[in-house]
Formats: sequence, C-alpha cells, structure tokens
Amino acid sequence: MSKKSTAEFFDSYAHGFNAIYGNKNTFLNNLINKYFRESMKLRYDKTIEGCYPIKGKTVIDIGCGPGHYSITLAKKGADYISGIDFAEAMIDLARQNAKNTGVENKCNFILGDFMNTVIKDKFDYSIVMGFMDYIEEPWKVIEKVLSITKAKAFFSFPVEGGVLAWQRKLRYKKKCNLFMYNIEQLHELFANLNYKKLEVEKISRDLFVTVYMENGNTGSAI
Repeated sequence: MSKKSTAEFFDSYAHGFNAIYGNKNTFLNNLINKYFRESMKLRYDKTIEGCYPIKGKTVIDIGCGPGHYSITLAKKGADYISGIDFAEAMIDLARQNAKNTGVENKCNFILGDFMNTVIKDKFDYSIVMGFMDYIEEPWKVIEKVLSITKAKAFFSFPVEGGVLAWQRKLRYKKKCNLFMYNIEQLHELFANLNYKKLEVEKISRDLFVTVYMENGNTGSAI
C-alpha cells in the first residue's frame, strides 16, 4: 500500500484518535486503556519525561497527529515546536487543539511527508511516536531524524509477536501498511550511526528507543 493510502486512513481516523487522549474516567474506558492503550500512555509519559529540561528548548514532533505531545511540551515551557503529519485532518486538529490551550504561538504544524520536507533547522529533541509502524524504509527516517537532532531523539516501534500484534495486523490489513519489530532488528537499524548512546526498552506492546546525540560519538546499542 502507498503513503497516500496511509494518509487517507489517518485522515478518516483523526477525530477518533484525538478522542483517545480525552477519554472519560469510566469503567469501560479504564479497561480499554489498560489492555489496549497502555503502550500509548507509557510512551507518552516517557517522552515527556525524557524531554527534561524543556524550558527554552526546541522540538520536532514527527507524525504529530492531533498534537498532544507538542502541546504538552509547549505548556511546560518549550520555546518552539514544529509538528509534521501527512494527514490533513490531524493537522487541522493539532492547530485547533493548540489554539484551544493557548500555545498556538509556540507551535507550527505542517502538513507534509517528513521525508519529502526540507528541514533546515536542528532541534533539541525529536519525537517519533506511533510513526515507524507505517514506514517501509525505516533506516531512511532514522538517519534523517538523527541528522536534525541536537540532544535526544525518541522513537517507538511496535513489537512483533503475540495475540495483540496479530489482532492489530488483521485489523490494519486492508487499511494501510503496518511493520513490526524485535530488539535484534532495532540493533541492526541503529548500528554504525552517529550518536553517543542508545537505549531500547520494551514497554507493553512497543519498543521505546532513546537516542542520545550529545558529543556526536559513534555509539552502540545497549
């Protein structure tokens, strides 16, 4: 399937995806969040925590969706955040959400394909959450992300194997591309790239990757 079909899927899914972060504290939603959305909460919490200190820093949020990471970091003191997504409905929601929370002057949301967008600036932090799931050539994205990151880059990769992974593959089969990974594959993807340190942690249904860029030394997966 093409990037166009993936963009069309997320265009149609935008409002439903946005609602995930605003679910009411009901018994049913708590069950859904515990068993099906735990990874989303964990990677969100770890990314926000990993962006400390945030005051005065710059961030790029790749595959920003409705802008929840960007807006949270803007509220916490980020100086400037650039969010990019190829689904128009997601960008519309991100802009509206930023306006509703009063941080629209700190956030610039761009409609476009990250790999085809010229990015001249470097950012203190790069966020790539829920994005690598749909990328056919992941090494190209990783190399570009690291080339525009000054301090740390955060990635999530869906874990291959298990009932929930099988269920997700089945659900997405005719909607858009879906790629899953194991730890060995991530070691290979990040091998011989220019960074200081790499951390890979399994969190529920995801592999959460933190890349430390400071000093620009060649690192190895740990």
